[in-house]
Amino acid sequence: MTGVTRAGGAGGGRPELSAGAGLSTDGLPSWLDPVAEAARTVQPLQLSRFLPPESGAGRQSAVLILFGEGAAGPELLLLERAGTLRSHAGQPSFPGGALDPEDGDPADDGPLRAALREAEEETGLDPAGVQLFGVLPRLYIPVSRFVVTPVLGWWREPSPVTAVDPGETARVFTVPVADLTDPANRAVTVHPSGHEGPAFLVESALVWGFTAGVIDRILHYSGWELPWDRSRRVPLDWRA
Repeated sequence: MTGVTRAGGAGGGRPELSAGAGLSTDGLPSWLDPVAEAARTVQPLQLSRFLPPESGAGRQSAVLILFGEGAAGPELLLLERAGTLRSHAGQPSFPGGALDPEDGDPADDGPLRAALREAEEETGLDPAGVQLFGVLPRLYIPVSRFVVTPVLGWWREPSPVTAVDPGETARVFTVPVADLTDPANRAVTVHPSGHEGPAFLVESALVWGFTAGVIDRILHYSGWELPWDRSRRVPLDWRA
């Protein structure tokens, strides 16, 4: 599937990936097949009601949704942002950030380069061991005005990871997919604005907001979701 062109355009489409853009499903483990298929077929509004403005306003960014295989089976790489950051302080998130000019065109393969570059800068992982296999439609984070391209990766050759810059990253950790699908670890958070969204209580962290929303939709459209209690509410100050 290397270099498959995807429909782009305003309002949450995928980047127009050109030949040689670096996507391939060759050699993926079979358990990732449902994720690759979901990435190929899912539509923007199936992921979120928050889509990029038609005007094109917003800061282009990318995140790396990196699947690996650990002692407990399939797992996902996450980090916890430093509590001193201006945007999304203290939140668990995917590695990622804004596109730099050297990353290239955000409508082409710029998000792929940015996702790998940011992941290396934040966690120290070796990009050479990552196989990118899919791109989800662009989404929008209204509070920070980021237009986010989620890039899917397979950690084919794992490398050591850590919080490279404590001023940006408090910690780096992996979460078994089995823990994310466990109904006992699932809940709904209610933001002070009244917005409700899915959440996961895993690895001593409350994963919520944009990151939890994307994980929730990946689990759902990959067929991994298990029935869980949607009446369970967890406050955002759950450690208090």
